[in-house]
Amino acid sequence: MDIRQWMSIMLFVATALMLFVSFLSYQKRHLPVAKTMILIMLAAAFYAFGYALEVLSGSLSDVKLSLQIEYVGIPFVSALWLFQVIQFTGTAARYRKRLAVLLFLIPTVVFSLHLTNDWHHLIYERYLLNPVSSVSLYSTVKGPWYKVHTVYNYLILISGIVLFMPMYVRALPIVRKQIFVLLLGAVAPMFFNLFLWTGTSIDFTPFGFAVSGVAYAWGILRFNLLRLTPLAMARVFETIRDGVILFDYENQIVSYNRAAEKVIPELGLMKRYPVDMAEVLSGSPELLERVRAAGDGDERFPFERFHVNRKLYYNCSLSFIYDTGSTPIGKILMFSDITELKESEARLRENARQLSELNAFKDKLFTIVAHDIRDPIALLVSLTELLGDELTIADFEHAEVVRELKGQVQNTFQLVENLLDWYRSQKGKVSFHPQGWSLQQVVRQALVLSGTKAGMKQIRMTEKIGGHLTVRADKEMLDLILRNLLSNAIKFTGIGGSIEVGAVLEGTQIIVSVRDNGAGIDEQTAEMLRLEEPILKAPAAGDDSGETRFGLALTREFVRIHGGNLWFESEPGIGTIFSFTLLGSAGESDTINHGGREEEVYEGYSGRR
Repeated sequence: MDIRQWMSIMLFVATALMLFVSFLSYQKRHLPVAKTMILIMLAAAFYAFGYALEVLSGSLSDVKLSLQIEYVGIPFVSALWLFQVIQFTGTAARYRKRLAVLLFLIPTVVFSLHLTNDWHHLIYERYLLNPVSSVSLYSTVKGPWYKVHTVYNYLILISGIVLFMPMYVRALPIVRKQIFVLLLGAVAPMFFNLFLWTGTSIDFTPFGFAVSGVAYAWGILRFNLLRLTPLAMARVFETIRDGVILFDYENQIVSYNRAAEKVIPELGLMKRYPVDMAEVLSGSPELLERVRAAGDGDERFPFERFHVNRKLYYNCSLSFIYDTGSTPIGKILMFSDITELKESEARLRENARQLSELNAFKDKLFTIVAHDIRDPIALLVSLTELLGDELTIADFEHAEVVRELKGQVQNTFQLVENLLDWYRSQKGKVSFHPQGWSLQQVVRQALVLSGTKAGMKQIRMTEKIGGHLTVRADKEMLDLILRNLLSNAIKFTGIGGSIEVGAVLEGTQIIVSVRDNGAGIDEQTAEMLRLEEPILKAPAAGDDSGETRFGLALTREFVRIHGGNLWFESEPGIGTIFSFTLLGSAGESDTINHGGREEEVYEGYSGRR
């Protein structure tokens, strides 16, 4: 087997290799750079395959046919490579179509001229028989457009290198390897092409493309060459909202993104990288020392810096970068801006401080209400009672006015009492100490206290509660609940009416009810109670139901503290029944004798029973 056969076999192998790279690229064909890689490798495959046929050619016509096959790829390989570089680097993204037209203009002309070379001989002037050579049957005399195309190819190579240089300087290690693979794919054919300038008749350029194929296959399989392009990785790096600074194993800064420059403006002052980090971070000695003294593991620490009269806060994360093994090759420092969070925390603390001051002022205000308002009103109640008794005895003509004044003062005093009780419950200052109590005794005590007020309207109050019923309740709260419900019933029951307090046991709960035959609850109050507003609206001028609403709202809250519920049934002109539940039990029997239980009657000022 002679050298021509060996050379043709090697060229066929190179063709197969480039077709294999085309296949690998086809699997990533959704990426524009992969589509370009397919065209590059197919063009190079035509070049190598045609040259293999040229080596085996036995006549001038065979040589010309082989050259036609070669020139399917020769004019376009370099232009396609530069277009791929443009895609990788993101150059002139807006004008890429126009740039492609200009880029492929000369290759298209060269292809057309070679196709018609026998008419004008602008590519090859003539073919010379070369009987001495053991490889090529004919040598060619190059025409002017061959030289134009050669110069154009070298300009393309230089342009691609110039585009790659800035990206290579600032790229991540994995991206630098991808750029190196792409440069090798272009430089190798040009390097082999230089042998033609030494006077040799053998064109080694296709073997350079074989080297390119090996490099591209290695890049695709080893470095994900077509999975994430350097441009894409650079854009990811640049568009990260957190600041990122990359250090090499010598603690030199090799790259950073725009967000990092906002954190450390000194990064933009350096003319070239890599640069010693001490030159850049000299204004932040604590940060510089942290990076230098970093251990084996990841570290997190805070970082603060003033910028335009504003203090900026960052959470920093310092991590090591490892190669394929366990040897660290650098560090990555990330800045996460938490300034807004810190400022929000400061605002919340200030709001909390102001709210605390307002609460303190409110506490003082209610203290004033409790001591400086409640006590004078209580004294005024006593004085109006004495004055009312004296005027009644003397049958004074203004006794009715005094009695009305007495009633208003008493109502105001009760409203203040309810307001203070509600305030203590909302502040959590109401002590809740449930104990076992005889429900009958507690109710009788409440009826005695309300007897005077009921007697003024000749209202008959009765109690129907079994003596064996006990409830687990806080005595003070239960007194307030009963006092409010009885006061409400007395207010809306006419002269000569009746009020009945009863209780029944259902399971572990006792249902206590206060029934009257008064005017019933007005629709507005009933609606407010059903809405269960925490604070019921104040009454309008001349509306005396506001006190009732507030007292009922307070009663409902105290019942809930006991774990019970409060509800009502009311019919205008017939009466109202307020019921609430308490936890309780029967002392000796779980059955209440409705027919034989004791009935107590309370009426008149004397409170007799």
